[in-house]
Amino acid sequence: MASSLDKLTIRGFKSIRELKDFELKNLNILVGANGSGKSNLISFFRMLQSLIDGTLADYVRNSGGISDLLYNGRKATQEMAFETYFGRLGYRFKLVPGPGEGFALTDEACFCCDGASQWWDLGDSVDNTSRLVEEAKGHYGDSENSKPVYDVVSSWKIYHFNDTTATASMRHAEIIQDNRALRNDAANIAPFLLFLRELNRPHYDEILHACRLVAPFLDDFLLEPQQLGPKTKVALSWKAKGSDYPMQPYHLSDGTIRFICLATALLQPNPPSTIIIDEPELGLHPEAIRILGELIEDAAKRTQLIIATQSPLLLDQFAIKDIVVVKRKEGQSTFERLKHEDFTEWLQDYSVGQLWTKNVIQGGTTKS
Repeated sequence: MASSLDKLTIRGFKSIRELKDFELKNLNILVGANGSGKSNLISFFRMLQSLIDGTLADYVRNSGGISDLLYNGRKATQEMAFETYFGRLGYRFKLVPGPGEGFALTDEACFCCDGASQWWDLGDSVDNTSRLVEEAKGHYGDSENSKPVYDVVSSWKIYHFNDTTATASMRHAEIIQDNRALRNDAANIAPFLLFLRELNRPHYDEILHACRLVAPFLDDFLLEPQQLGPKTKVALSWKAKGSDYPMQPYHLSDGTIRFICLATALLQPNPPSTIIIDEPELGLHPEAIRILGELIEDAAKRTQLIIATQSPLLLDQFAIKDIVVVKRKEGQSTFERLKHEDFTEWLQDYSVGQLWTKNVIQGGTTKS
């Protein structure tokens, strides 16, 4: 298993005033009321991903500008600071507001524990392009320390399969060559499954089996390449049991196609070192949610998962120790991992999901 995210510090970001040295495990189930801050933690990973792929300015602009990202605005927060540790490596950086809605990416550094533990300062960016990325790609400096850090951080994947409308990319053909890694929105779900069927049949069969549990009518995916203009593309066509008629992606219900994407992400043979998914239960049948929980439990043996949910049915699939409760306390988000010993008596009569429903596991907004 690749290096997972062991510890995280966030200061001054959205509703997170200070989350200091927060420890994460292989399985992290975030639960909290609307507005508690679950999505803001997911947003941190989106921001980090944009920093790595060179679209940080777009992320800030699309978020409403740097002022909207600062905890309680500019008067309360002068800068945002972030620090991550994963295995023997680490990465930190700051975002400092500038004139108007401008900002500066500063204080980038990577941590390498090789004999003597130390931070290697990368300095301040002159154009908000990450110096870690530039150095790791060999554009300047020594990539010996930055390259392994970059490789791990860039491997983290935030999957978002909520858009299942008729125009969603997952419902349309994609070029057959786009098959090496499942994209964040599963736009390349068809070429990726075709790649697995041809070169990693056991994992393809696992995915197909999981999908059949939720959609018993599904016989198999057809995944037939077609020449569309100058490019060869493939769509998520499929065959129903007892029929030879080739069904198309638009014949799949929203819940079914979303589950296919989730099963593919969780059962892929070479998963990202950390997978983040926000509310994966949306639109799923209760039995599908139960199966999803089993897939999440199994995937956590091979990679790290950070899952945000409000579903009691999904919570029922996990142990108390896997759950992190997010609360909005005095205007700021707090994160607390639950301990089994605090709920021993309750668990004799109630499931984890029932404890959440009954507010024994409290995740709402409080004043104290």
